[in-house]
Amino acid sequence: MAEIINMPRLSDTMEEGTVAKWFKKVGDHINEGDILAEIETDKATMEFESFNEGELLHIGIQEGGTAPVDTLLAIIGEKGENISNIINGDFSEKKENDNISEITKTVSEEDSETVIPDEVEIINMPRLSDTMEEGTVAKWFKKVGDKVNEGDILAEIETDKATMEFESFYQGELLHIGLEEGQSAAVDSLLAIVGKKGTDIKKIISSLNKNQNSLSEATQPISSEIEDKPEESLPVEQESKSQLIETKINSNERIIASPLAKKLAEEKGINLNSVKGSGEFGRIIKRDIDNFKLETYGSKVFNPNEPKGKESITEIANSQMRKTIAKRLSSSKFSAPHYYLGVEFDMDNTISFRNQFNSLPDTKISFNDIIIKACALSLKHHPEVNAKWEDDKITQHHHVHIGVAVAVEEGLLVPVVKFADEQNLPQIGAIVKDFALRAKGKKLKPEEMDASTFTISNLGMFGIQEFTSIINQPNGAILSVGAIVKKPLVKDDKIVVGNTLKLTLACDHRVVDGAMGAQFLQTLKDYIENPLKMIL
Repeated sequence: MAEIINMPRLSDTMEEGTVAKWFKKVGDHINEGDILAEIETDKATMEFESFNEGELLHIGIQEGGTAPVDTLLAIIGEKGENISNIINGDFSEKKENDNISEITKTVSEEDSETVIPDEVEIINMPRLSDTMEEGTVAKWFKKVGDKVNEGDILAEIETDKATMEFESFYQGELLHIGLEEGQSAAVDSLLAIVGKKGTDIKKIISSLNKNQNSLSEATQPISSEIEDKPEESLPVEQESKSQLIETKINSNERIIASPLAKKLAEEKGINLNSVKGSGEFGRIIKRDIDNFKLETYGSKVFNPNEPKGKESITEIANSQMRKTIAKRLSSSKFSAPHYYLGVEFDMDNTISFRNQFNSLPDTKISFNDIIIKACALSLKHHPEVNAKWEDDKITQHHHVHIGVAVAVEEGLLVPVVKFADEQNLPQIGAIVKDFALRAKGKKLKPEEMDASTFTISNLGMFGIQEFTSIINQPNGAILSVGAIVKKPLVKDDKIVVGNTLKLTLACDHRVVDGAMGAQFLQTLKDYIENPLKMIL
């Protein structure tokens, strides 16, 4: 099915973009991650990559052409697919957008009496990648009332790809924050308001809120309830006393909660008697339920009135990173026919080599660094393993970019050591250490996690002796590395104490045949068991 690619909004202030250069032409095969074009925004010229795979069926904006955000940029689909109805504009997405535009126009006419002053700037949730549909505020660096200068970092925004710093393109006072830390919202939702100190923004927020609600009701007929917030933060319709839910706890006590709070408490298994209300007259509102686990009982759902041994759960909202990992791994597991090759290497020479190498001044390398270097050199001998599957061909890479899986709190990131075969061991060690530190702080750049040709996953430091991994597509293989284990070995017909390492190579059978994988592992064995060959 054809995928429509629109002009992305690559900055908060971007209203239109110019195609500076196309790197692909109609008829070319496109892989996920390929650079399609250079897009000139109001801030910079940026490379724009494809998040889809197929044939480039149509280019909507030629080089030098300028068009508003969300204008048809290109169409990718199956070879020979009929896209005339899309090009002619007769498709549901355009009709939906037309309806939204008409609704927006109507809402704007209705609220024409609310004029946004020139000194007030509305900042919406930006679309920081082509596939981004919503963002999560990971952290605010400013609070309401703070002075904001152009270029100041306002917040960290978590997208489906990475957590990125979001800077202000305006100057003034931070008058309003539309999303608290940890909250998610769709692209173009109200994120913040910056303006002149002392500006009354209640009518502006009310108008924006009304517009947003009108659009949501027309375009997304999904039942939802408005979050309870203080009047000075976000004007909402006050609930009448008849709307308050009185929940009887026992014959002597009762509590008052909003309908939304009661519903959320029931879903999360929270006893309302355990929650302290922060609303008017002690009423329990949505915020109290959201904060209950964290502020009152940490990460555990606990009800003091329940007997010991009662079942309890912890619900963790899926982050954008976790959703992306789940989607990519599921796609890999169910589309690529995996098979596995297991080997065990003698590590005595490698241990001695590392000890001698680390005895040099200001030098420290890990076993993982040695394995990365050995893999890189082995892949140069076996480009058929350093390859990827495409519908009409297999692409073998003659450069070696090795992805190194790094565990973070919310999942897994795979930064890439580019041209790993050309790096020496200390260089690889420094690169991997830097990646690991920045990965845990979510400071890796998207381009640092792109273009891998092979991946290594190492769980040896956790004591895992042997495991298998899911292929990191579009790679054709991934190597799983276990722990070095001291055990009895037979050498020269004698039983001696030695050190061994188990590795498992997972291969995409469409790309790598069994004999190819076995030959690669033989070359890898020669490098790892005789590490001097890597530096001579």
